[in-house]
Amino acid sequence: MSKTAPSQPETDPGRPTADPLRWKALVFIALAQLMVVLDATIVNIALPSAQTDLGISDGNRQWVITAYALAFGGLLLFGGRIADLWGRKNTFITGLVGFALASALGGAAQNEAMLLASRALQGVFGALLAPAALSLLAVMFTDGRERAKAFGIYGAIAGGGGAVGLILGGVLTEYLDWRWTFYVNIPFAAVAAVGAYLVIHERADARNRAPLDIPGVVLSTLGLVALVYGFTRAESEGWSDTVTIVMFVASVVLLAAFVVVESKVKAPLLPLRVLTERNRAGVYLSLGLAVIAMFGLFLFLTYYLQIVKGYSPVSTGFAFMPMIVGMIAGSTQIGARLMTRVPARTLMGPGFLVAAVGMLLLTQLEIDSSYAALLLPAMLLLGLGMGTSFMPAMSLSTYGIEPRDAGVASAMVNTSQQVGGAVGTALLNTVAASATTAYVKDHMGSANSPSAQKLVELRGMVEGYTSAIWFAVGILVVSAVIALTMINAGLPDADGPDADSAKGDAGDELKVPVIAH
Repeated sequence: MSKTAPSQPETDPGRPTADPLRWKALVFIALAQLMVVLDATIVNIALPSAQTDLGISDGNRQWVITAYALAFGGLLLFGGRIADLWGRKNTFITGLVGFALASALGGAAQNEAMLLASRALQGVFGALLAPAALSLLAVMFTDGRERAKAFGIYGAIAGGGGAVGLILGGVLTEYLDWRWTFYVNIPFAAVAAVGAYLVIHERADARNRAPLDIPGVVLSTLGLVALVYGFTRAESEGWSDTVTIVMFVASVVLLAAFVVVESKVKAPLLPLRVLTERNRAGVYLSLGLAVIAMFGLFLFLTYYLQIVKGYSPVSTGFAFMPMIVGMIAGSTQIGARLMTRVPARTLMGPGFLVAAVGMLLLTQLEIDSSYAALLLPAMLLLGLGMGTSFMPAMSLSTYGIEPRDAGVASAMVNTSQQVGGAVGTALLNTVAASATTAYVKDHMGSANSPSAQKLVELRGMVEGYTSAIWFAVGILVVSAVIALTMINAGLPDADGPDADSAKGDAGDELKVPVIAH
């Protein structure tokens, strides 16, 4: 890869010269992205051990997950704007160093407060790191075919990293200690930061030096925090809980006020032009919905394998391997190879439908379902479909964007995934819990022994999972419809209306960076 020729001769005034170190930079950007995605799931496996060790109550244990989600989801737009203002390389390295320090604090935690503080700090620095990483790719890879390969790798990591986190979390927790689920981030961050410092070079004219939109920062942060917390609380306290309702109402009011402010200020935090382009809007919406389905599935399959089937944490992690393999194959072998040959919608739409077929298979789950006959093919289809879809979606999230807006556009795709994850966990878990309760209520009366009662409880759990998975199937179908109808981008570097529209307000220099992600 490192021998790849420049994407265009230097004499072509319409395209900037390709960065000669771009492929080396991709290694460190991908490593940082893997660290962030791993952290979203690796702590889940370690949570029971950490809870026991630090004496965290059942009521407070959710905050180990929620503290990270609130900080990360609430500050992503701010992090994206900081990347545009301060420079993506500076923001990227700062995010890495901060994330490593926060991880060290978490690994050394002696009590609940230290652990929760470390998780919140991880979220803060993750919100700087994630949009900076994606926007660096958007501005460094300017040739269509190279960009396809780069985003294929990035998409595979973004899609499969969560499942890898389950494996790594299980191994570290079972054979070492839960603290290593934090400490493992430190070498990742150190290598990525040193590498980024040495090989990443950023064009000075790609920054957006407009003054920071403080009202926009406050409104967007509070609005997103209220939204994420509302869904998180709904999972534990119910949808009719007073605080849950207040959070949802507050998020609507705050985000509506944010849109009004952004339409009036001279230097908005989130220029509305980022949202109004139909291809980017289609990506944000379809990807956010797909993540709703996937996050719920991770939760259900983890519980199914460990509680119903009796798998160990390590075995549970390795059971997700077909999904990881499918995601890598979908991103690098299908998406990356076809991205410069077919329009993005013809990858994203069918990809979501293939994932929906895999999800549909899982509606047939029973207590005694065979892993090889049911779970393996289902997860392989899910991985292939999501990998094929994620890769063009990630690239298309910066479709036709001006370099000065690349950070905030990248933050939006991360925001859609973060909010989608919170929605998916709360919504699908509520559906599952309701179905389980109804099943147990209807069948427990006929259970005359402890073993029979236990069997009813397990069947009730599986009934809840399959009921929620039906909802996930529908969500993936909707994602496919949105991708096929809203996204109309043509081939990268193609002539015609799509290529022209891809140039954006910055003119011809943006023709090359446009590609389906």
